[in-house]
Amino acid sequence: MLQDYEITNLKQNNRIDRFMAVVEFILVLFLIQSALLLFTGQVEQEEEIRFRILSHSNAPADQKVKEEIRLVIEPMINEAISQAASKSEIVDNLKAIESTILQTAQSMAGGQDVSFDRTAALFPPKRSGFVITPQAPYDAYILKIGSGRGDNWWCSLFPRVCFPEKNVDKDEEEKVTFFVWEWIKSLFD
Repeated sequence: MLQDYEITNLKQNNRIDRFMAVVEFILVLFLIQSALLLFTGQVEQEEEIRFRILSHSNAPADQKVKEEIRLVIEPMINEAISQAASKSEIVDNLKAIESTILQTAQSMAGGQDVSFDRTAALFPPKRSGFVITPQAPYDAYILKIGSGRGDNWWCSLFPRVCFPEKNVDKDEEEKVTFFVWEWIKSLFD
């Protein structure tokens, strides 16, 4: 006599296999991310001092004045930063050139009021390579021309974060998707 064999539901096993594959894939992604963080040595750095220039308005003439001022004061700031070895030295060097920066900006502002203050300023999020700087208040020097209601230009101590990225069209914005989520959704559709 033949033995009775248990009949299994292949469809149910297939769903369990898919679910386990998704869980394993997510775990592998988590391990890869952990390894990348471990081997890239992402250590909390000392908070940077940032710079922001606010123009009077978005009018092309006001934006041009802002850009001209930036081109003149940028070498002064870079020199003060390059001569320092720590944040406290950077602050001391910047305090020494504050009056020069303010006088230079006032002479180029065409009679508009100019202020140069150190404060905690809210900066937008910024991506530079694999590093994402979150939106938060940062220690910053703010150069305000006139009412300061125009678009701003900002930078931190590092040039790759400092200057706007080239070859980026503002008109073409990609829809941001998370490929793992899209893949998971496709498994259950």
